[in-house]
Amino acid sequence: MTEYGRGYGSEPWHPEDPLYGEQAPHGGQAQQPQWGGPQSAPHPPQQPDPYPQQQYQGGWEGPQGGQLPYDPYDPYGQQHPPADPYGGVSHDYYGTPDAYPQQQPDPLHQQAHQAQQAQQAHQAQQMQQTQPQPLYQPPQHPQQPEPPYDEGPGDDWRAAPEPREPEREHAFFADREEDDDDRDDRDPRGAGRGGRERRGKKNKKNKRRSGRACLVVALLFVGATGTVGYFGYDFIMSHFGSAPDYAGEGSGAIQIDIPDGSPLSEMGQILQEKGVIKSAGAFTEAAGENKKAQSLQPGTYSLRKKMSGAAAIELMLDPKSRNGLTIREGLRSTEVYKLIDTKLHLKAGTTKGVAKSEAKNLGLPSWANDSSKIKDPLEGFLYPSTYSVGDKAKPAAVLKQMVARANQVYQRYDLEGNARKLHLSSPMQLLTVASLTQAEGKYKHDFVKVARVVYNRLKPNNTETYGLLDFDSTVNYAKSQSTLDTGSVDNLRNFNDPYNTYKFKGLPPGPIGNPGEVALKSAIDPAKGNWYYFVSISPDKTLFAETNEQHERNRRIYEKEHEKAR
Repeated sequence: MTEYGRGYGSEPWHPEDPLYGEQAPHGGQAQQPQWGGPQSAPHPPQQPDPYPQQQYQGGWEGPQGGQLPYDPYDPYGQQHPPADPYGGVSHDYYGTPDAYPQQQPDPLHQQAHQAQQAQQAHQAQQMQQTQPQPLYQPPQHPQQPEPPYDEGPGDDWRAAPEPREPEREHAFFADREEDDDDRDDRDPRGAGRGGRERRGKKNKKNKRRSGRACLVVALLFVGATGTVGYFGYDFIMSHFGSAPDYAGEGSGAIQIDIPDGSPLSEMGQILQEKGVIKSAGAFTEAAGENKKAQSLQPGTYSLRKKMSGAAAIELMLDPKSRNGLTIREGLRSTEVYKLIDTKLHLKAGTTKGVAKSEAKNLGLPSWANDSSKIKDPLEGFLYPSTYSVGDKAKPAAVLKQMVARANQVYQRYDLEGNARKLHLSSPMQLLTVASLTQAEGKYKHDFVKVARVVYNRLKPNNTETYGLLDFDSTVNYAKSQSTLDTGSVDNLRNFNDPYNTYKFKGLPPGPIGNPGEVALKSAIDPAKGNWYYFVSISPDKTLFAETNEQHERNRRIYEKEHEKAR
């Protein structure tokens, strides 16, 4: 069917049509087209269009481009426009005169023509009132005026928007495909029983969709609430709640090594990783409640597993439970051996003998003991710290703890790599420089300058000491003594010992003690300067000199200050 329900023929499409069964003028034959000009005989008046408001807008064009009115008996526009019965100029649908007018009608003809048009219009109005209206009329959209042209940048937001189709419902809440009922439901003609049924179906579908949407929103709300609640609880517990903790004193036995410079928080982290406490937070909370916890020192502790934070603090503070053995910075190996013997209630010299016989089995690094002139292979590897030593511990086990701790620190400071940077032959030489800095420097804040003096004196082209270190500390080490009166320089030049730096140029064969972390860092990164001499006048004042003359003036200052102190 066509757009307006007409068939392909010249007959009306339905018996209710007022023209159904009527015959066209001239015996039903199609009127022959007339193209303007005078007529041979006037035609009878034409019947008014029963659908004046449904004039066809897509007909074929006339000679001047105008469109012919839609004729319900000629849906394909095959009839030509009727000629003027009075011989006037024929007009197309838009009133455009034909291309070839023959003559102008006189005034009488115009009046008669106007009267006829008025009569036809009156008849068409009466027929329109009596004839039933079609069930559906296409909506008439008034033509929107074209907005004024704006030369400014962009579109004018005040311009009337073009009509557009209503926005479709989001695919998340609507079915992906529409069935025929949905499409029919949008037709306003579906107002009968079938339309109500379709709307009922659609209302049910809308209810189902609304239910699904509410369910999805509810689930999202519950999920968001749960997530916020979980993280909120975690935030509150981490900031305002107590940290997870074990209860009781724990069980079993485990040794924990706390590195130098570890704060309480790092101690708690180490204990947590080893299974001693449940969380580092429990340890720090217990330390905050115990004023003595601030005195905790790095070292090796004998603890238990699954202890409460407070119990771990108390055990680490108890000297009897801790069995602490503290090795002071700069101590020689022989002094360390004596401390171990005393701690384990052993005969004097027992630990020294074990060190000598078991040196290769105590875990020394591969670069250790690189000279046959080294007096003690463990010198420099008994790292200063506090160790847990029980009454039943063995000397070899205690020495292994100390060597293991030294290896840990030396690897952290990369002695091998830094020795190459400083143009030293081995990490052992770097460790020896650290031991000299520890022994010669009286105060730690001067260590970086003392280390620079060591490197300056090692220069073979220096004209101050000529490659000699001239350190009393090396002579004391060689003689197993500790004194300021080492004798005259001439006597020291004649003392034949590889550790005597008054006679032999360069570094001694090995370390002369067990340096601490500050001396080690100073040897790795010394201060910059041309100093060759130094003398400590007071705890907060050390005088450094570049020449021997300057050094002699500093020595006189030292002697005066020393006399005042007496």
